[in-house]
Amino acid sequence: MASVAVVTDSTADIPLGTRTELGISMVPLKVLFGSESYLDNITLQPAEFYERLPKFGGLPTTSQPSPADYLEVFERLLAEGKSIVSIHLSGAMSGTYQSATIARSMLDDDADVTVIDSKSASFGYGQLVVTAAEMARDGASKEAIVAEVRRLRDELKLYFVVGTLEYLQKGGRIGKASAVLGSLLNIKPILSIDKEGVVYPFDKARGQKRAFARIVEVLASDVGGRPVNLTVATTPGHTEGAAELTDMLKRALDVREFKETDIGPVIGAHAGPGTIGLFVFPLRSD
Repeated sequence: MASVAVVTDSTADIPLGTRTELGISMVPLKVLFGSESYLDNITLQPAEFYERLPKFGGLPTTSQPSPADYLEVFERLLAEGKSIVSIHLSGAMSGTYQSATIARSMLDDDADVTVIDSKSASFGYGQLVVTAAEMARDGASKEAIVAEVRRLRDELKLYFVVGTLEYLQKGGRIGKASAVLGSLLNIKPILSIDKEGVVYPFDKARGQKRAFARIVEVLASDVGGRPVNLTVATTPGHTEGAAELTDMLKRALDVREFKETDIGPVIGAHAGPGTIGLFVFPLRSD
């Protein structure tokens, strides 16, 4: 049995089967449709969320787990004799990481819990969590796991293309006039996340095909011919163009491992349906 336990939150967008197989403990955020509250990826699954989204009319809200939610998980795992590595959504985007940090501070000073700010979102840190859990399963030390997570965090290349500007506008990331004009001109923003974990507009293109071509061009330059691990994340029911982009990336990059996953309700509430996320991890050359 692994001596290191891995904890994360639901915005890592790790499929249930993977979490179960690797023994990953997941603390959910909440999604609220008005007064109705759901646990992300537990009582509200991605497919159900995106089916309900256009019918709601407004913008669902989200809320982070409390420190008590994390404390309960930490105490249970420590009682089982585990060391804990807890990896979370960028602290620049949410108080989720802070909640986990506060929970750590409520434990004894010698409690073996390390909380890591992924400075990323969705499977951009889901892969960090999966790698940590695989290493724990294989008997790696906590120190080796933490070092590899931090290496991967620094190596990650990720880009998002949104299907509609509506949710960026509703969430206050772009103005209404920009959203209307962008929609009329079929502008596709390309978003990324900087080293501090902040979402920023990397570029924009007229139309999806040009946006895809730009992403492929940038990624090919970013990884410099190194073999990569590629994950493509989509919103269920709104996957137009994902297969085309995947094919373009596989032809342009040396893809050694490929995964697909769903963008969950919390990330989807801010990015909207039709969003495609690309997560590229250059592999070690040794």
